[in-house]
Amino acid sequence: MSGFKLSENKHAKIDRPLALTVHAVPTPEESVIGDSKRTVRGRWKMLLVLLVCAAPVVASYFTYYVVRPEGRRSFGVLIEPQRPTPDLLAHDLQGRPMPLRELKGQWLLVSVSSGACPAECAENLYLQRQLREGLGKEKERVDRVWLIDDEAPVSPQILPALKQAIVLRVQGSELGKWLEPAAGHRLAEHLYVVDPMGNWMMRFPAPLSAVDATKVRRDLDRLLRASASWDEAGRP
Repeated sequence: MSGFKLSENKHAKIDRPLALTVHAVPTPEESVIGDSKRTVRGRWKMLLVLLVCAAPVVASYFTYYVVRPEGRRSFGVLIEPQRPTPDLLAHDLQGRPMPLRELKGQWLLVSVSSGACPAECAENLYLQRQLREGLGKEKERVDRVWLIDDEAPVSPQILPALKQAIVLRVQGSELGKWLEPAAGHRLAEHLYVVDPMGNWMMRFPAPLSAVDATKVRRDLDRLLRASASWDEAGRP
């Protein structure tokens, strides 16, 4: 019996006290420092995401204005810094509201004038249409936009020519905070280029002649080629 007890005790488990690990509670100062570090890391991550998103746009402009040897000096005037589309509410010819920022997603060739559309306006609308058609298969990446800066009615005679154009009424005083004419000129004299990100980035000199139209189309061709990696045909 004694041998049996010895053998049983030999294999019996030995109880040991539990080991407890005590972690120090951080002080308020340490908590603030930790939160600050996490905030900084979060901001850097957000900045990195923004840079990744903007990289194709920056690269296309760099290619257009710096890398391409045939680019030389563009006919259009580059707007620096670029001006993002403002938060303005426009209305179509039927009076339906449309935020101006909804035009994002396409290259825009923009003209501005009164709804009465005098001879200068008619010429710019004609040039818009011809320039877009002249882009061939790339024309689907460009929208024609006519911004009317008053309440004057549009003549029915010009409506057929606007079937493939976007026509919106915008308050002239508000529009002047976004687009700007060259010194000594008026908004209605120019054609403007807005990129798919919604940034006004180029203004063509005024007045435009048939010879100038060739130079404008060359600028548009080069700009579309340079942005081929980040812009798709058709409105999203």
